[in-house]
Amino acid sequence: MGRPGARRLTGSLAQDRPPPRPAAASRAFFLLLAAACAAMALPASAAGKPEAAAQQVALAAVASGDNRAAPFGVVDKRSARLFMFDSDGRLRASSPVLLGSAKGDDSVPGIGTRPIKDIRPEERTTPAGRFVTEPGVNASGEDVVWIDYDAAVSMHRVRTSNKSERRLERLASPSIEDNRISYGCINVPARFYNEQVKPVLGNRAGLVYVLPETASTERRFPFMDPNGKP
Repeated sequence: MGRPGARRLTGSLAQDRPPPRPAAASRAFFLLLAAACAAMALPASAAGKPEAAAQQVALAAVASGDNRAAPFGVVDKRSARLFMFDSDGRLRASSPVLLGSAKGDDSVPGIGTRPIKDIRPEERTTPAGRFVTEPGVNASGEDVVWIDYDAAVSMHRVRTSNKSERRLERLASPSIEDNRISYGCINVPARFYNEQVKPVLGNRAGLVYVLPETASTERRFPFMDPNGKP
């Protein structure tokens, strides 16, 4: 959070949209998609593991072409983890992350223009959806990955200046509940950010899927809807 003084390092990506779905393809397309996902399906041993939900979205994104043959990230808010995938949907690495302290899947309209001190506790959400990311710089001159520039939501290295927040301890804790501490930004361990996030998302436009926690996955990601309804 806290966009004033920050900047983008790329032009606006407002024109980027998921590839259009072929008009006559709805039912047939999703039958093919299901077959493709089945071919790459997770082993039974993976069911119920933290990566399962992220992997299902990743496989569907690749099978549908939604990732545009590029590597990408998936944030699962329910498990408070970030997963980095290659362009073929293979999991490269994952890490715990810190997220917005309030549960919810949408940013309050206009929140990106408000002073951070005026953001109420219930408004501190990490939005869910498909985000075309942009590398940029925050008001402190730190390089970040903008998830939603207009809402002032970024992915950045975990900040430890406020010792009372115990952010490093929260990342190391097995609990998921204590990973909810930020104003909406995604805090990533510094080493993971430098080694996994920055090479993929820190130098060019990228793609991150943030899984919802209060809505269905199909509602946020049309390529996951077996009925072809956006």
